[in-house]
Amino acid sequence: MRGRDGSARREQVERAYEANAADLLGYFGRRVRIRADAADLLSETFVVAWRRSDRMPLEPVEARMWLFGVARRVLANDVRRRTRQSALAAKLRAHLEVLPSEEVDPGALDIRAALDALPDHQSELVRLVLWDGFTLPEAAQVLGISESTARGRYQRARLRLRELLEEHRPALNR
Repeated sequence: MRGRDGSARREQVERAYEANAADLLGYFGRRVRIRADAADLLSETFVVAWRRSDRMPLEPVEARMWLFGVARRVLANDVRRRTRQSALAAKLRAHLEVLPSEEVDPGALDIRAALDALPDHQSELVRLVLWDGFTLPEAAQVLGISESTARGRYQRARLRLRELLEEHRPALNR
């Protein structure tokens, strides 16, 4: 497609889609377990076809063979991605199995409830700082706010958390 304008490229990809989409969907459908995955792979194939439309042969039969080659590579990439994802999930499951089981701490539930009672913009800031280990300036950057805004929100959140936890403290001492 070298030297052809965008409308000629678009028309060629559209013709290739109309002529081959059903067969490609069948190709993917026979190779994956979930029908929606086949549709996703078909979409990805035509994204590649559009991006590389300058390499698509003009002759319809050659274009069909080229599309099936693209589809084969898209499928291979998907298989590699799923394999890596499964391996990572298995590794994570194994790691979680060796962690000591957590007992429910009533104090932790109160803290979670108090954090949930804060406005979202305050609770997320507190979680980033206290749970995720960010500094206040780093948390401000993550949230896309200025450091001075973060300092003010954090201070208000701490005061409100103290009030909320004081309200629940008698329940803990029963």
